[in-house]
Amino acid sequence: MKKFAVVLSGCGVYDGAEIHEATLSMLAIQRMGGDYQCFAPNINQHHVINHLNGEEMNETRNVLVESARIARGDIKDLKEFKADNFDALLFPGGFGAAKNLSNVAFEGANATINEEVVDVVKQVHKQKKPIGALCIAPTLIAKILGDVNVTIGNEKATADVVEAFGATHIETDHGDVVFDEDNIVFTTPCYMLDAKITDIDDGANNIVDAMLKWMD
Repeated sequence: MKKFAVVLSGCGVYDGAEIHEATLSMLAIQRMGGDYQCFAPNINQHHVINHLNGEEMNETRNVLVESARIARGDIKDLKEFKADNFDALLFPGGFGAAKNLSNVAFEGANATINEEVVDVVKQVHKQKKPIGALCIAPTLIAKILGDVNVTIGNEKATADVVEAFGATHIETDHGDVVFDEDNIVFTTPCYMLDAKITDIDDGANNIVDAMLKWMD
């Protein structure tokens, strides 16, 4: 049984992990015979967004605590991650990847990545194990690894940021998966495109399937 580490960034598309992408990825992993452990950094969110009206709220929330909502409490602090214990690494999208795991949403091409996220990606990359990223999360991989092929769909501004990091952006449509063979990186656009939940299901299934087939 292949074990995935799934890194979450909060709970909710506008300030955390995208819930459909996270849950459908976890479902795909188990349906295809794998298993997963969720992780998140024990840090405060950049901000809290009211998901009903899109307005910023005057409160503070913790990324690990909020991510535990998606993981049903079965989640570990990202600093506990050890690549030796896992076969693959997966990052669902959502603005949390660009606001909490990094500051890509605010700094664009000048962004920095959370140090624990950098460490986790480098651990897995060094061991030549597969790394998957959905939606906006490929920007993290592009910034950390540099010369890598990824996709965020076809949104030009974000694609330009990816290329400013030294990566190559490949345009894709719903359910497409870009595989960088040299770096063993898998990416799919999900909600970076105008998508329905069925499109997200396709993307999650396709990226997990591609990663598992590479591991066979």
